[in-house]
Amino acid sequence: MKQAPEHLINLIEPIIEGLGYECVGIDYNPHPKHGLLRIYIDSENGILVEDCSKVSHQISGVLDVEDPIQGNYHLEVSSPGSERPLYKISQFEQFIDSTVMVNLFKAIDGRKKITGMIVKVEDDIITLQEGEQIYTVPFDAMSKARLVPEYLIEKGGRSGK
Repeated sequence: MKQAPEHLINLIEPIIEGLGYECVGIDYNPHPKHGLLRIYIDSENGILVEDCSKVSHQISGVLDVEDPIQGNYHLEVSSPGSERPLYKISQFEQFIDSTVMVNLFKAIDGRKKITGMIVKVEDDIITLQEGEQIYTVPFDAMSKARLVPEYLIEKGGRSGK
């Protein structure tokens, strides 16, 4: 799964957990002028703007001192929302029987995007069911994965075709 470099995760994740939040995942899109560091946080009680602000303030201070990112970047802290991104195998296990949209680095059975229900997770293989079709997808073949909210499924949105 594509996410921030390991050194950023190792720096940021303990800060978030120390503040009492779950670090859902971290995206880093480098760019010489417009880089973006996006951090998704969650908690049992949900996330409010104040929570994002608190985490952003703490992370900003550490990033200013440690200076792990070259060039300019924008820091964004948010809740994962209803289209929650998935970054870890444990998150796929947590959402078995939920529908996900998965983008792949290279095609599996002619598909680079699959929208299906998580049927099972064994080791690093995620089994997805889309209609009658079953796909076995290695975790490291995924470039991106997000939950598909029920309201989009009911309206027939977010098709992987």
